[in-house]
This record gives sequence, structure tokens and C-alpha cells, in this order.
Amino acid sequence: MRTVHSPDDPPAKGMYPLLTASIAPRPIAWVSTLSAAGVRNLAPYSFFTVACADPPILSVTSIGHKDTYGNVRDTGEFVVNIGTESLMEQMNASSAPLAPEVDEFVATGLTPEDSDVVAAPRVAEAPVAFECVRHEVIELGSSAMVLGRVVSVSIADEVLADDGLPDFGSLLPPSRLGRHQWGYAPRTRSMTRPRA
Repeated sequence: MRTVHSPDDPPAKGMYPLLTASIAPRPIAWVSTLSAAGVRNLAPYSFFTVACADPPILSVTSIGHKDTYGNVRDTGEFVVNIGTESLMEQMNASSAPLAPEVDEFVATGLTPEDSDVVAAPRVAEAPVAFECVRHEVIELGSSAMVLGRVVSVSIADEVLADDGLPDFGSLLPPSRLGRHQWGYAPRTRSMTRPRA
């Protein structure tokens, strides 16, 4: 037996909880922006991935048109911070629906740090930060997909492996699952891709 749903016949709680409980784990873009008025904003987004490698472009989807969306629209800049298991409480706290004039770095007790290229600050406690400029914003029904071209990457030395890349076991990024669940970094194994 299988239960079948469609957008025209969704489950009782709707399609969003079905999508997020099924498509998991999802990495989290912890997006920091600066409003046109100079107010710092910070929010986690789990509809997030790499959209292109050359040029490097990240994709972050906002469900609704929140402060992050408005700030990126107005300034054309944002930072995708990669959090850690030790920052999960602050990441979750930064999802609170605060007024646009509230500085979420202050509200969450996090440290804003000057970025290298963009005006938006990065989170000093986050070991990886991708500074982005707006490439395109695609309106998708009640959501908006923000595509950002990476112009600078800042990585804390303590999470770097010998090959110069972030080590997953040192980074320990959390993920979003369904309902109110967050995921810890999973165990890993190495597998070489097959060659033709």
C-alpha cells in the first residue's frame, strides 16, 4: 500500500511539511545581510544548495518575502555562513520573526565580522563564509530563489584538512529535517567515482 498525494489533494498538514520531512537532511545556509538602512540581519535557510560551479553560484530559496529577500533585493549582497553543531541553538534563534529594525546579531549574541568584499557582515563564529553578490532572483509562486555569485570565501584554519579543503569531521555542519527536527553531522564513508 502507498498513500498518494498531489498539490490538488495534499495531506492534511499541507505540502510544505511533507516536502521537508521527505527531502532530508537539508544543508543550512545561515544568511547574513545588511539592509539599505544599515541594519544587520541573520536567518537560516534549508532550501539551499550549490547551483553552479563555474562561476560559483549558490541557491537559497526564501519561503515568502522576508527581510533577507528584501535586503538582497535592495543591496545586491549577502553572506552564506556555514554553521556547526555547536551553533545550532543560535542558528535556530536567528529564525525568530523579528522586526526589520532589530539587529539579529545582537539578538542572538553572535559576533558580526567585516567581510572581505561585500558590505554584509559574516558570522565570526561560523567557520566558513561565502560572500555573494546577487546573480538573479527568481520568483516561484509564494517563494523566491536567490542566486548569489560567490566573490570570496573565508575558512577558519582549524576546519581545514591537509588538502586545503574543509574537513567534514571538523566542520560538523547541522542540517534540517522534518517537523522541528535538526540533524547532527552524519557518519561518512569514502567512495571513488567510477570511471568510463
